[in-house]
Amino acid sequence: MDRRQEILEAAAKSFTLFGYKATTMEQVAKIANVGKGTIYTFFANKEILFQEIAMSLVREMQAEADAVLDASASFMDNAHNALMKMLQFREKHLLFAKLLEEEKELRTPAVKQVLVRIENEVLSFVTELIQRRIDKGEIRDCDAELVSFLLLKAYLAFVVDWHELHGDIIPEEKILNLFKETIFRGLILT
Repeated sequence: MDRRQEILEAAAKSFTLFGYKATTMEQVAKIANVGKGTIYTFFANKEILFQEIAMSLVREMQAEADAVLDASASFMDNAHNALMKMLQFREKHLLFAKLLEEEKELRTPAVKQVLVRIENEVLSFVTELIQRRIDKGEIRDCDAELVSFLLLKAYLAFVVDWHELHGDIIPEEKILNLFKETIFRGLILT
């Protein structure tokens, strides 16, 4: 493994354990077993290192979402499966969970910026999915960017927020049926 990759893995571990604010370049160097100066040969500062790790998180999440897409499946099934996979990733990935916790508790600007960037990447992914299905004539012509925002935020509300507010989890099938009878019904050409 090359030094750059070792540093990235060490930094991801440190950010996961301590959060962005409490992570220092000294900690990363110690975990990576390199001198602090070695880190600066690859990354100018902690924020750039953090951005790189965040983008690898996005790539990993998108790969998981891509893996559940099926060219022969309907838009509704693909959109549902991809959104659920990304939200499950968001909840189960330790670094992502730590970042969400830090943003909620400490309001760290760098963490907020990274979370917004991750959300924008997710929205871009869903927008492309919608636009491809519009182009195929499978769903109505619509503003793909706004619909992707609506879908992401609505799924987030039912998958994450509902549980936090009400203490129970809505079964995935119930979520799919709710969206099928509301939002997806309005998009699908009949």
